[in-house]
Amino acid sequence: MAVLVGKKAPHFQAAAVVNGGEFVEDFSLDQYLGKKYVIFYFYPADFTFVCPTEIISFQDKMDEFDKRDVAVVGCSVDSKFSHWKWLQTEKKDGGIKGVRYPLVADNSMTIAENYDVLAGSYDYNENGEAVFEGVPEAYRGLFLIDKEGKVRHQLVNDMPLGRNIDEALRLVDALQFSEEHGEVCPAGWKKGDKAMKETQASVANYLGSM
Repeated sequence: MAVLVGKKAPHFQAAAVVNGGEFVEDFSLDQYLGKKYVIFYFYPADFTFVCPTEIISFQDKMDEFDKRDVAVVGCSVDSKFSHWKWLQTEKKDGGIKGVRYPLVADNSMTIAENYDVLAGSYDYNENGEAVFEGVPEAYRGLFLIDKEGKVRHQLVNDMPLGRNIDEALRLVDALQFSEEHGEVCPAGWKKGDKAMKETQASVANYLGSM
């Protein structure tokens, strides 16, 4: 698994569905450079079971992400048409109607491969034929990208393991606090808690107050 933290987020241009039903053919995260932080996350597939709980949970927290100047973008290996159909399907029928943030279509699987969350890879069999080994879907990868386009946090879960959206918000808060105040955020830090300077005295004082 590649560690992308500290590196530029891999570039892509791909089709996406935005605003709950509009097609964009050349969607890119570059539009957020210098303007917004980005939570870019992968999920395995449309019309599945765990995925809508995460996708809808992100939508439910969009006011909180907006307050923090964060764009949320989802991605799977499904086509733009599959995304669109799922977005038109009522929640009671297993759909995600009401989700407004962009869903990127990675049906070539190249975006998932570049972010190193693809749950398989191509190889050649004894006949020289290209075959896919593994599962042609993405793991549950999540990447926090700063306004300069650099990855500052990544998390990759196996497919059965749903993510905690509040934890994503906490990490955004920690990154923004650190950028603003030049301090570091200790274990379990949340907005409003004390942080500390990167000095031995600061660490000792912090630990002594616990």
